[in-house]
Amino acid sequence: MNFSQVKSVSMRDTFSETLLDVAKTDPKVYVLDGDLATSTKIDNISVQCSEKFLQMGIAEQNMLSVAAGLATVGIQPWAVTFAAFMSKRALDQIQVQIAQPKLDVKMIGGYSGLLTGLTGKSHQALEDIAIFRSLANMIVLAPADAVETAEIIKWANLYHGPVYIRLARDNYPILFDANYKFEIGKGVILNKGSDVTIISTGTATSRSLEAANILKQRNISATVLHLPTIKPIDREAIIQAASTGAIVTIEEHSIYGGLGSSVAEVLVNSIPTPVEFVGVKDRNSESANNDDLLNKYEISINHIVSAALKVLLRK
Repeated sequence: MNFSQVKSVSMRDTFSETLLDVAKTDPKVYVLDGDLATSTKIDNISVQCSEKFLQMGIAEQNMLSVAAGLATVGIQPWAVTFAAFMSKRALDQIQVQIAQPKLDVKMIGGYSGLLTGLTGKSHQALEDIAIFRSLANMIVLAPADAVETAEIIKWANLYHGPVYIRLARDNYPILFDANYKFEIGKGVILNKGSDVTIISTGTATSRSLEAANILKQRNISATVLHLPTIKPIDREAIIQAASTGAIVTIEEHSIYGGLGSSVAEVLVNSIPTPVEFVGVKDRNSESANNDDLLNKYEISINHIVSAALKVLLRK
């Protein structure tokens, strides 16, 4: 894939457009905003479907409590804020009032990871996958592009139960065509190789494909397995991907408790395989330009390539 020729589209724009359509057609859908509508792009819903838009202000704990209450009377609330605020400010309400009773609440974590447009370190989320996947009854999803984002929103609308969806701020290359259909718990092979497997999720997937292109130029054949569903994890796809004998996991998230940990849990029980983990190490984030952040926190394309070369020595 030549990424210089691939169209890039914002997940948040596609998310808001898709959710607007869902809100218009499904009478039970309501959208709750944590005073970030212009950033998450759900301001279009406040204008075009105002009767379905509930402004909750900068009060995430209350927003999730209200969402739980709405769900108990047959409404499907979509609570929308930044991933950092969703996963940490409102965790007690999510755990006790939503996850435990398995209520039909959809939680959207926008501006996930490091690349949040210079909003500041308090607005970055590097722990949200680990937090949400530890909650019983919780589905955890991270789309790679706008096409998959739309499919995931439509799937979540039809699913009855709590769902956390991790979205990014910036534009990302379109990886899937119009025929793509999201399947819960299923990974997607985007590149087939025999020497090493790169397992990625969310925003890291397009960078993984670029890393595979660089490896190909070095006569190294890389499989790229994209996992849009982090919980429930696709155990079968991971086990099959381990046939290369070497694995790299990559995520825009802490290396603790996220995708890499999920993959390692599968491998240690089924097919022990050398793994290199590409993610943010045990350190706090800071605000900067995208390229600077990717390089400083060692999750750039070049770091994926380096990890692949390193794990190949361990085969």
